[in-house]
Amino acid sequence: MDVARARFAEAGLPGDFLKSDVLSAPLPDGSVDFIFSEGVLHHTDSTEGALKHVARKLAPGGRFAFYVYVKKGPIREFTDDFVREHLRPLSDEDAWRELEPLTKLGRALGELGAVVDVPEDIPFLGIRAGRIDVQRLFYWHVCKTYYRPDWTLDEMNHVNFDWFRPLNCHRQTPEQVRRWCEEAGLAVERLDVQDAGITVVARRG
Repeated sequence: MDVARARFAEAGLPGDFLKSDVLSAPLPDGSVDFIFSEGVLHHTDSTEGALKHVARKLAPGGRFAFYVYVKKGPIREFTDDFVREHLRPLSDEDAWRELEPLTKLGRALGELGAVVDVPEDIPFLGIRAGRIDVQRLFYWHVCKTYYRPDWTLDEMNHVNFDWFRPLNCHRQTPEQVRRWCEEAGLAVERLDVQDAGITVVARRG
């Protein structure tokens, strides 16, 4: 918020800034022309509820641009929830240490540099045919084990910690997101599905 305020001042633009819970922001319904939400809605108690609440703030013709996590294959979904529940009772420090062996496994898989050719789509597991690095196959379809060859173990562990530590970390299907938008009175102008999430631009009629 401080950076945004400084950038507005540098550009000579008027602007008001406030810090608030997304569900209790003191903004009247129908008062906002543009809403941008990057990776926020899925960390509330209900992605659907947060989306519909925020959408009410839009004025007619206003646009809502947001990103939420996409639901992945069944094995990865199970593992995500299992690890998150395992970490729930731990302190942040203990949770960090608990994830280090997982991060080391991701690094070991990445350092293999091995590629596998998946011969056919496996739709019921969400696995697509084609050549894929073994680490990425494990990452997307078994368990999140972030790897970048130029990063330290702590940097990679931070990414894994950031994923598994939040208690609210909902994933949704494109069909759910499209339905929620329609129910909120939003016309979807763009909906892009990536491996990690869903990017949407929608407009209030």
